[in-house]
Amino acid sequence: MPLNGLEGISYAYGLNHYTLDKPLKDLLKLYTQSKNDFTGLGKFVGKEVYESTYRVDLESLPRLIYWGAKGERVDYTWLDPYERYVVNELIMNYGVNRYPFDNGTWHDHYAGIYLIGDPGLSCILTITIQTAYALNKYAEGNLRDEYKNLVGLSNKLKLGATWFTETQGGSDLGANTTIAKRTEKKYLLNGYKYFSSGAGIADISLVSARPEKSKEGAKGLALYLLPRYNSKGELNYYIRRLKYKSGTNSVPTGEVELINSEADLIGKEEEGIYYIMEDLTVSRLANAIGAMGVARKAYLEALGFSRERSAFGKKIIEHPLMIRDLLDMEISIEGGLALTYKAINEFQNSINSRPPYTKEYHYARFLTHIAKNVTAELSSKITQLAMEAFGGIGFLNEFPIERWHREALITPIWEGTSNIQALDMLESMVKKKAHEVYLEDLKSLVNDSYDKEFTTKLLNKAVDILKSFSSLSPKEAEYNSKDFLRQQGHILSSILLNNLAKQTEDNIYDLISKQYYRVYIEKKELDMIDKYDEIISIHGSI
Repeated sequence: MPLNGLEGISYAYGLNHYTLDKPLKDLLKLYTQSKNDFTGLGKFVGKEVYESTYRVDLESLPRLIYWGAKGERVDYTWLDPYERYVVNELIMNYGVNRYPFDNGTWHDHYAGIYLIGDPGLSCILTITIQTAYALNKYAEGNLRDEYKNLVGLSNKLKLGATWFTETQGGSDLGANTTIAKRTEKKYLLNGYKYFSSGAGIADISLVSARPEKSKEGAKGLALYLLPRYNSKGELNYYIRRLKYKSGTNSVPTGEVELINSEADLIGKEEEGIYYIMEDLTVSRLANAIGAMGVARKAYLEALGFSRERSAFGKKIIEHPLMIRDLLDMEISIEGGLALTYKAINEFQNSINSRPPYTKEYHYARFLTHIAKNVTAELSSKITQLAMEAFGGIGFLNEFPIERWHREALITPIWEGTSNIQALDMLESMVKKKAHEVYLEDLKSLVNDSYDKEFTTKLLNKAVDILKSFSSLSPKEAEYNSKDFLRQQGHILSSILLNNLAKQTEDNIYDLISKQYYRVYIEKKELDMIDKYDEIISIHGSI
């Protein structure tokens, strides 16, 4: 009796997704000197993670359990047992959430999110580490120590969540109406959270709420930690329903009703919105690296299929148009990956900054908005091309390639839509002058690039675009902010790829940086280049 997995329908299944990814390894070497090895994780995500998330999406969705056997409300979400095993392994054994707090950096954590690929599963880890981040940085005493249970630094694994969104406001957190009433020992929260990822699996959750008599708008919000059970051991809130979604099915997303729900204040009431925005930076970086992880999975499927599928008398990978599509996808992945790791690095460098924050923190936030938007657009494009490579079967949900495009479509929406990212980037420029740090950093990158003549041209273009953008009225600037974000992101990606050629002494990155520039800045077709096979084989890795 054959005990097969996805071997017959997937070209990414069974591969080690770390050892074959030279661009990821090169970026980790650049930023962390490859302190941590991800070979074991790469094998695990290529098999167990890949199959479990495929199963959940196709036939084993999370299910909300309202009532216990004794007739009591239990309000928890049942997860597929294979997924429960995988979540435990990723946190407790492979330490994906542990790195920023022990023997690693945020670069390492986000490498794990990239390798996982599945955005629903990654979301469970992300909302958990967001909770840990806020507790570790801003909570005190026993409350702070809870972070260890969220990242695998204790024997008791807990999951976290972040519940900020309410139906009347969406990304407009200033419209939140959840109220926090202070009592002798706790705060009591009353309100309704509309998009609550992790509903029914979270042990503790971060919740935004407005203290009584606080000011209106976002600056009137404070941040609280909400346990699943109250001090009497009873349910602390109710889950009204789970959402049915186009993708991200590995994470349950529901609606949570808070009725005198006990919670603890984190940090200072008046700084709550700043903690929330920091936490959103953590998840927006996860969104950016996750978008590239989704794209990489789709690319592996398309590359494997194109090598085996024959049409018109030869393998489809031998047809120039297929070569062009694979080149387009791989160059796009490497540009998005380089951009995201630059943003991650600046976040890591500003990690100790607190309100009112340093210029380095505002620069990290500026880059995060750019990376989040650019990678979301790239992922949607790459997964569409990969799906198309399969022809008709690419549209059948029995094959893993089909869902990667669905999964990519959440990335422009999650953690603030593309319009929100453009507005927040604009705010970081107008109020915090983040673009000034950006220009100085560009000059430094150009000075350490492989082809200074090429990157100097890019720097001058970035300066010209910024000057033109700065001359606009506030209304015009907002109208054009998304295009400005996109242009600067692609320029920075090209420079970073060229810089990587210098740092790695691998001139293939110089070629990739120029092709990326040609496609995304000059808006031209890719050149027919001699080294296409080296590029589309992920630098000969596969």
